[in-house]
Amino acid sequence: MSPEPHTLSPGAVEGIFVALGDSTRRSIFFSLMEREQSIKELAGPLGITLTGLGQHIRVLEAAQLVSSRKVGRERRCLVDPAGLELLEAFARLQRSLWRSRFDALRQIVEGP
Repeated sequence: MSPEPHTLSPGAVEGIFVALGDSTRRSIFFSLMEREQSIKELAGPLGITLTGLGQHIRVLEAAQLVSSRKVGRERRCLVDPAGLELLEAFARLQRSLWRSRFDALRQIVEGP
């Protein structure tokens, strides 16, 4: 279920934009949209250290775009739908806001 407009926190939405504003994190996110992967699997094609990748994963987790879990000796990552649902609710709210503004503008321009 998507968050209600009154529960949308500006900080949470900003966190999503910040997380996806980095090209490496976008690459990680798009890769995880295809399938769950380990930290090691993700780091290889990106050419970054496991420590560096871990930092990117923490940012994505804070934005609720990715979640990770320990399986044996490796950490597995997958897309977390919570962040996407928040982003979708934000987009719906903005669309509704702008639609009402354009309707009001149309009434002003067209007159009574």
